[in-house]
Amino acid sequence: MRPRRGWAGKVTDQAQPVNEGSRRHRPDYVIVVLSALLMVIGLVVVYSISPGLSASQHISQNYFITKQLIDVALGVVAFGVAASLPLRRWARLAKPLAIAAAVGSVLVMFTPINEVYPAHRWIRFGGFSFQVAELIKLSLIIGLGVFMSRQWRRGQLANFNTTLKPLIILLLAIGVVVAKLQSDLGSAVVIIAIMVVMAFSVGIPLKKIAMICAVIAGVLVMAIAGTDYRRDRLNAFLHPGVDCKGSSYQACQALTAVGSGGVLGKGLGFGAASYGYLPEASNDSIFAIMAEKFGFIGSSAIIVIYGVFIARLKRLAQRTADQFGRLIVIGTLTWLSTQMIINVGAMLGLLPLKGITLPLISQGGTSLVFLTAALGLAFQISRYTSYNVTEPKTSSSQKANDNSFNGRRLRRPYNASFTSRPRP
Repeated sequence: MRPRRGWAGKVTDQAQPVNEGSRRHRPDYVIVVLSALLMVIGLVVVYSISPGLSASQHISQNYFITKQLIDVALGVVAFGVAASLPLRRWARLAKPLAIAAAVGSVLVMFTPINEVYPAHRWIRFGGFSFQVAELIKLSLIIGLGVFMSRQWRRGQLANFNTTLKPLIILLLAIGVVVAKLQSDLGSAVVIIAIMVVMAFSVGIPLKKIAMICAVIAGVLVMAIAGTDYRRDRLNAFLHPGVDCKGSSYQACQALTAVGSGGVLGKGLGFGAASYGYLPEASNDSIFAIMAEKFGFIGSSAIIVIYGVFIARLKRLAQRTADQFGRLIVIGTLTWLSTQMIINVGAMLGLLPLKGITLPLISQGGTSLVFLTAALGLAFQISRYTSYNVTEPKTSSSQKANDNSFNGRRLRRPYNASFTSRPRP
């Protein structure tokens, strides 16, 4: 029997399940609909606050909506390209993308700092800006997908030298580059979450993951303790309302905007938060703006849309038989959900403020383009899901890598083993 080739372009150690459901079929268009819906909501909100933003910043009223339209158009192109290029080619691009992310992380340190955002996060030339952390997220998902799926096939997930040591080194490098040099702790938290969830889902033992989490905790403590403004943000979170004219200004204004929306909201043409009162109204603070305009019901409906999106991606991961494709979906799911939780939680006072966008809604071209590219990959993977997947036979070393807690076997999240009724 001829060996089957996985999406990574290499011969897999276990043959993929062969059944009617795993063949190429109609993709999950719900992913497209939900992505488009969120981007349209972003366009509507940015258009509604453009007068306030332009008045407070003394620029053209069409500047923000024009920029958002361009970003959405680029995002649609990125989605289409990612959905069209075969996954085996994306696997071959893992190293070039990692190299590009490393080069970008070096170049960004030599670019001029914008007075409004005094941090080395963007590569700027002319009117164009590029945030390197977003490229790191996409390259990390693809690179880890290739690496972890290969280690899974070899049964070496629990091996310290070949699996855990590279992951820890990568984690420390990303912590230094993103959290320290680029001063972007929010993106660092998202990247760390992607790494941990992908590691857990592929079957790395919980004890080993606990070791990685200990390293993460140490990095986060040093990142917060070593920076004045991060300590101020943490203090503002722990003691809200103490310094609303100083370090707690954005948090207080966000809660004011959320509370002023009431149950039904003030409407698209009303509200004062965007007129210079709420910082970063079009990107980091856009959920507070939506709560002011749409009220509790409208903002809750947006959270429900995200919940449906997350559930859809989880279902897709469950029905993906190929380990590489499954890890891509899990990484994208973690990216979307973690970023949404951090942004919404910060605006509601449930988490410390972080400079991070609301996925697919906030203004931020780099974030939107790379996230839509990841969603395009998930959309492509949805063409090859299986409705009656039987998990491939695994070696004893792979079975030993099943996560356990206090001797109890735990079902791995988003396990490829999924059984449901066949399609009618």
